[in-house]
Amino acid sequence: MKQIRVIAESKNKLVLDEDAQKGDWIDLAQINSVDTGLVEKALAAGADKVYQEKLRAAKSEFELQSQKRIAELNARISSFENEKKLAVAEALSKKDSEISDLKQKLAAGESQSQLQLQKVQSEKNLELQKLSNQLENAASKAKLNEDSLKQNFENQLKLKDEQIAYYKDLKAKMSTKMIGESLEVHCKTLFEQYLRPVMPNAYFEKDNEVSRASGSKGDFIFRDKADGVEYISIMFEMKNEADETATKHTNESFFKELDKDRREKKCEYAVLVSLLEKDSELYNGGIVDVSHKFPKMYVIRPQFFIPLITLLCNAAKNSLEWQRQLEVAKNQSIDITNFESRLSEFKSGFDKNYRLASEKFATAIDEIDKTIDHLNKIKAALIGSENNLRLANNKAEDLTIKSLTRGNPTMTEKFAALKSQDAKTLPGAKGKSSANGAAASSDSGEQGGLF
Repeated sequence: MKQIRVIAESKNKLVLDEDAQKGDWIDLAQINSVDTGLVEKALAAGADKVYQEKLRAAKSEFELQSQKRIAELNARISSFENEKKLAVAEALSKKDSEISDLKQKLAAGESQSQLQLQKVQSEKNLELQKLSNQLENAASKAKLNEDSLKQNFENQLKLKDEQIAYYKDLKAKMSTKMIGESLEVHCKTLFEQYLRPVMPNAYFEKDNEVSRASGSKGDFIFRDKADGVEYISIMFEMKNEADETATKHTNESFFKELDKDRREKKCEYAVLVSLLEKDSELYNGGIVDVSHKFPKMYVIRPQFFIPLITLLCNAAKNSLEWQRQLEVAKNQSIDITNFESRLSEFKSGFDKNYRLASEKFATAIDEIDKTIDHLNKIKAALIGSENNLRLANNKAEDLTIKSLTRGNPTMTEKFAALKSQDAKTLPGAKGKSSANGAAASSDSGEQGGLF
């Protein structure tokens, strides 16, 4: 006996997959394969039959429900039509009533509107007539004004032409110095006209002090104070030139000199008011800051003269409190600096006087030494002279009449005669004569000694 393999073709049919004999057996748990095709066909046939039955049942139910719904809708439509007819009839009735009321009101309002319209039309005609009259008056006045303005414009134009001709003639006659001075006068006039009323204590004057270091000066210096503290200072330089000038200057050529004047006059800002480089878009555009080349320096056209001063003053006033504190600190620093300066001056003066005194003392000692040396020389000379005088005196003492007349008969005879003559005179005369004789003898002796 053996286990036989089978194939399940359906749920009711098993087919042997090999030959079998009596006593062979089949293990249903281990069926080798199932013919799914047959199963699928059977399942499909059964499913289609079920589907068709359910579809017929659903269709029948749907037709019953549809008929029921249609009957309900027809009933509602019939009810709605009745309500609609009643509402239309009611609305038409109400509308007819309103139309009748409106016709009555319209009939009553037409007469009132006609009266109101006539009144409005009358007022409108009056207003139009009034406006027409005003328009005519305005037109005539405008014509007069136009004629007057035209005449004034022509007069002003003529005056401008005359001024242009005058200034052209004046400009042709003016020197370069006069042209520059005209710009200075213009700026001075602007300041006095617009800024002096709001800055009555401000300083704006010509810079007349020529610098010793550079030999130059600016044109104007502006300074202003608040509560005794100077919060702004500006050095101004005005530059202009005639159109026909052969050598054209540039603004930048004046920067270095202007910066030097600013620093020497201790001004915070430097401003070049210039009419040079008339075609430059840079300088014609407004206020030009050239601080990247020279500190706190600006170049402006004359029309920006007042705005620039105003801007710088307003900016400086914002830091006024800081400047006050700085001024206090500066004054304290100045006091210390003055003390140190005076002490240094005293030391320097004392050192100088000590040096001069030392030099004078050394000179005096040197002169004393020279004087002592000179006196020593005089002393030696005097000592030498004294020795010579002593020798001369010894020689004079050794000199006698006998020594002089020895070996000289003539002189011996003369002295003997002189002696006898003296003996005959009076005692006073004799004394006098003797004295004279002694003097003569002395003289003779000296001469004899000398010879």
